[in-house]
Amino acid sequence: MCKDCANEATELVRRRQILGFASVIAGGAVFGLSSGRAWADECAPFLADAQAATTPDQAVQLLVDGNARFTSGASLHCDLLGEMKATSEKQTPFACVLACIDSRSAPELVFDQQVGDVFVARVAGNIPTAEILGSFEYATKVAGAKAIVVLGHNHCGAVKGAVDKADVGANLTTLLNEIEPAVAATPLEGERSSKNHHFVEAVAETNVRFAVSALTEKSTVIKELVDTGAVKVVGALYDIETGKVTWLS
Repeated sequence: MCKDCANEATELVRRRQILGFASVIAGGAVFGLSSGRAWADECAPFLADAQAATTPDQAVQLLVDGNARFTSGASLHCDLLGEMKATSEKQTPFACVLACIDSRSAPELVFDQQVGDVFVARVAGNIPTAEILGSFEYATKVAGAKAIVVLGHNHCGAVKGAVDKADVGANLTTLLNEIEPAVAATPLEGERSSKNHHFVEAVAETNVRFAVSALTEKSTVIKELVDTGAVKVVGALYDIETGKVTWLS
């Protein structure tokens, strides 16, 4: 990669971060443009040079900035068809997100990202199954993504089902059993019931933390990338009432 190209890619990442912050401060107006309208560089497709210039911390920050835009009503309105054409030959997303299938928690919307920006895997309860682990090994080791985010959320139906030991069918029961370790590890005050809202939300957080640990415990590929500083794995919780993402330490 040429030196000038690398400098331009680094500047693109920097501008994306600055503009995300500016959009929040301006209450949705980016450098004087009308609310919801983005400056061209903010909508630029995230191509290979930009990905190469992005650090794991910067990748996470881009998602932080995107959620700030989302919660402030300043989400971008980019040319999605144009981005599809620009990334049709090759995709180089900067991050991966493991999320629940909940219809209210779509990562691309929650983090205000565009076509080609993030790999997304979704399963009830945001469980890192073998299929998802393999997918994220590809996304990071082969495709070059710099961060993995496990995104849980409040009022999670899968967590409630696990708490209640719901028996709906063999496949769903098998899935809910994967959340049982998080249920068992979460201190219980009161009854074990989905009506115990404090307990349900505590289990949701524990479940995210367990999933974060599982990504490196069950994948030597991801563990090596994390150990060398090439990839960062973080957990987060999405509030479906406010749209805000809280990042777990």
